[in-house]
Amino acid sequence: MTKSSLFNQTRELMDMIKFEHTVFALPFAFLGALGAAQGMLPPLRTVLWILAAMVGARTAAMTFNRLVDTDIDAENPRTASRALPAGRVSRAGAITLLGAGIVLFGLAAGALGPLTWTLSPLALAVILGYSLCKRFTSWAHVVLGLSLSGAPLGAWIAVSGRIELPALWLSGGVLAWTAGFDILYALQDQGYDRSKGLHSIPARLGTTGSLALSRALHVLALAAWAMFNLHMGSHAIAWAGWAAVAAMLAREQWLVRGGDLSRIDQAFFTLNSFVGIVFFLGHALEWWLSRSLLAAI
Repeated sequence: MTKSSLFNQTRELMDMIKFEHTVFALPFAFLGALGAAQGMLPPLRTVLWILAAMVGARTAAMTFNRLVDTDIDAENPRTASRALPAGRVSRAGAITLLGAGIVLFGLAAGALGPLTWTLSPLALAVILGYSLCKRFTSWAHVVLGLSLSGAPLGAWIAVSGRIELPALWLSGGVLAWTAGFDILYALQDQGYDRSKGLHSIPARLGTTGSLALSRALHVLALAAWAMFNLHMGSHAIAWAGWAAVAAMLAREQWLVRGGDLSRIDQAFFTLNSFVGIVFFLGHALEWWLSRSLLAAI
């Protein structure tokens, strides 16, 4: 394989797994680490291993999803141009990437502590198992939420060595938020899923029911994150971040009102990519200012 073809294959693999969408869950992982440190700065080594675990887990999950869904994607006009069904990426290359992701995740889980290592097979089963769910349950969106919710919970465990209530509220919010936006995204395939006997909330409940459930889940996410703020003793800046997230989720729901999917990319990709960043920055800025004030006293 020439350097040019190797570069193109690598670029196609990164595009296939939408590597840039790691930003959805990564800020919540860092927030979990920051919260578990209880006012201290988490060790750099731990933060780097958390980053490695996130990259490995998401790489493995997305690659497995593309591998098991190749035939389904090839038949769906919306997804037929993806790298695997279109032949721009070899199956062997994708399997190699899957193995690399699993190995990186395993190494990181082991480096982060005994509890993260013990829980890593369960985490791997969830993040890979999600890809099979649409074949037998409409609640695959919730399983996807469970997959992403492991990011802040795992990071919290990596820093503190235990599971604590604030981490559960933070992770629960991620679960509800993810399930809510994934239902909106799945509206694009409502007709196709029904025709092929695939399971999803839109295929089961229709557009109106799916929109209502998505809204309810986003309200639930905001409630869970409010409980996280309360348990963390948050002040104005962290609550301002929470309010900004609430506004973004309201905007997301407004964009798809009535089942209008013409702006689904803005609702799904643009707004959701900022949710975790804004919520994390609210807490990080408040933490930084608190430490600066203490240092000045």
